[in-house]
Amino acid sequence: MRNLNRVTLIGRLGKDPELQRFESGAVKVTFSLATSESYMDREGIRREITEWHNIVMWRKLAEIAEQYLRKGNLVFLEGKLRTRSWDDQQGNKRYITEIECNNMIMLGGNRTDEARPNTGAGAAVAAPTAQVVESTPEHTDEVDDLPF
Repeated sequence: MRNLNRVTLIGRLGKDPELQRFESGAVKVTFSLATSESYMDREGIRREITEWHNIVMWRKLAEIAEQYLRKGNLVFLEGKLRTRSWDDQQGNKRYITEIECNNMIMLGGNRTDEARPNTGAGAAVAAPTAQVVESTPEHTDEVDDLPF
């Protein structure tokens, strides 16, 4: 069997994407993404656990994310885990694990600011070619009705 490094997330942006342009012409965008799950504890109180993920996008997908995504937007992301290391100013080895995203679907607006640009539900951006694909979900209002 072959190896597989694949990550699939649905979450909300924790901050606006930050764009970097390099001398080589490469474009990179980074932002944080929050994924949450809730459960009932032993006392019957609903608890929520939030995980924060570091997201990295490159090239055209990065430009699209910087243009359309804002803090609070709900997105579907696919990519792979990447861990990189560097030495900080004190000479200590530092590590960070990121999701290098190669596919994004903008699922909807922002909880706090609907006036910002967004392509709305059903707009998908495919990986490296960054094409926009139109699709209409059949049950968009039932997304939060999952049994788990």
